[in-house]
Amino acid sequence: MDTFTQRYTQQERMEFFLQALFILFVICAVIQLYYSWFIFSGLAFLKPGFQEKKPEPVPVSVVIAAKNEYTNLKNNLPYILSQDYPEFEVVVVNDSSDDDTLVLLDDFRTGHKNLKVINISENLNFFKGKKFPLTVGIKSARFEHLLLTDADCKPRSNQWIKKMTSNYVAGTEVVIGYGPYERKRGMLDKLVRYEALHVAVQYLSFTIKGMPYMGVGRNLSYIRSLFYRNKGFSSHYTIASGDDDLFINKVADKKNTVAEIHPDSHTVSSQPASFSSLFRQKKRHLSTSFYYKSKFKWLLGIYNFTQFFFWITFFLIIILDHNILYLLSIWAVRMFSHYYILGRSMKKLKEENLLVYSPLMEVIFVVINPILAFSNLIYKHDKWK
Repeated sequence: MDTFTQRYTQQERMEFFLQALFILFVICAVIQLYYSWFIFSGLAFLKPGFQEKKPEPVPVSVVIAAKNEYTNLKNNLPYILSQDYPEFEVVVVNDSSDDDTLVLLDDFRTGHKNLKVINISENLNFFKGKKFPLTVGIKSARFEHLLLTDADCKPRSNQWIKKMTSNYVAGTEVVIGYGPYERKRGMLDKLVRYEALHVAVQYLSFTIKGMPYMGVGRNLSYIRSLFYRNKGFSSHYTIASGDDDLFINKVADKKNTVAEIHPDSHTVSSQPASFSSLFRQKKRHLSTSFYYKSKFKWLLGIYNFTQFFFWITFFLIIILDHNILYLLSIWAVRMFSHYYILGRSMKKLKEENLLVYSPLMEVIFVVINPILAFSNLIYKHDKWK
């Protein structure tokens, strides 16, 4: 009798555990559906004519911070200097490079009057990361409207400046663009491009919905007076990253910020060379998000938390329970919604070929992200090169 009672109690406990897992799974699925249909739909269903603005062209200063970037500048700077735009300058800050970056920039300057080279000859970088050279570049710029990119980026077209700055109508102070990675083959390529795309779908959708919280330094524009009014990067100068997302998190709001997604406005970047480079890059992004405004830490945290437990509870119930009809039905609704919205967003950003790999990529990052976040508690990265 005691053995029977003990077995019955264990069975009850297992049923209670499975019920709790299922309830958590349903809650996570519902929250994920909310994010898909009420936030990420902002990008997915953006109307084609939404951003057809034709203001008068404004003079623009393109600012690039470079450290040991000889090869990237040689390959990419010509695409920036040859933009189809009436008045612009390119300001490149050489941050005490020990390769031939400065020699190359001097050669470029001979044939391009609109190229300004600022050389930091000694290691005077009292900021963390590239915030000091960027600050030098911004202060050296001639024009009020700034367009920032990296040395390893090249515009997808000669209309890049025109598309990004066409958003400067009355009241606009920040323009957030998209910076995909070049296409290659292999698993690393899929991980790199999916991760960049997934992050972009989030920040572009939030911006379109009037809740801007970050941009990427690969393709970002704002006005210089906004930079000065907010004392530049001084509020987070001790953090290696954040010259893009922490600054935008501080200064952007629904009235002064717009997103630009036209393919001609994209900049294409070189991929991280290895899995370890990708994970270091991802760690920097995760560590920076800790300093976001509380509102966005909660919004992004809830999304990531429910995504993680959606998959964990799904697999646990699959393993432990044989009656999974309701589970699979709810799972299918979430998956269809998520990838329908993601697929539409991919089409707008010209990344459609990633869709077939996305479920696998999602599961991989659901596992990897918590590991990288935990490792940030042990090791902190404070250099940009």
